[in-house]
Amino acid sequence: MARKGLQGYIEKLGFLELVAVCQDAVQLGNVLKEQAVDLIFLDIEMPYLSGVDFLSGIAHPPKVIIVSAYEQYALKGYELDVADYLLKPVSFERFLKAVNKVYDQFEKENRDQAQPGSTFVKTSQKYEKVNFEDILFIEGMENYISIQTADNKFIAHYKLSAFIEKLPPRNFVQIHKSFVVNIDKVTSLEGNQLGIGSYKLPVSRNYSAQIREMLLKQ
Repeated sequence: MARKGLQGYIEKLGFLELVAVCQDAVQLGNVLKEQAVDLIFLDIEMPYLSGVDFLSGIAHPPKVIIVSAYEQYALKGYELDVADYLLKPVSFERFLKAVNKVYDQFEKENRDQAQPGSTFVKTSQKYEKVNFEDILFIEGMENYISIQTADNKFIAHYKLSAFIEKLPPRNFVQIHKSFVVNIDKVTSLEGNQLGIGSYKLPVSRNYSAQIREMLLKQ
């Protein structure tokens, strides 16, 4: 009954296409071997293999929305980085909220992938090409910014807020009114100080929760 209910909800939405309906995780595993799937609606208690065990044993799962009658599994689901957790019986309103959340995630990921990998900045003498992946951090200094890479330091005539618009949002995060860091380059976080190699940068209280969340996702 739960599968039929979800199938009816899916058929109402033009941006969802039903690929398969599986009775257990074994069938699901066979489906994933044969075709690419973007999103799974997954129960917890199933024959042969639980939903939690299935997710724990798969290396790169698609996005997952857990659908379960048991609230106690919610925390475990989020530990496995699921997109959402729906309690049975699932209303269409709650279902729609969950799938819209996943849709927005896909849209953001597509925008991030479309971001260019570099930009040109005007220093005092010439235009310099800067690869985003090489940037360690950017420091704002009134009407100028300092772009620190592993090998170079560029001083450019930019406001920090304007340069942030050029950066891929999935890789860069503001940690202070004067500092933006490449999250992939972070090596430590201790108290209100973030480490990038030998550099120690201040973390403002307003940004501390966001930076910790991003680091944990890393």
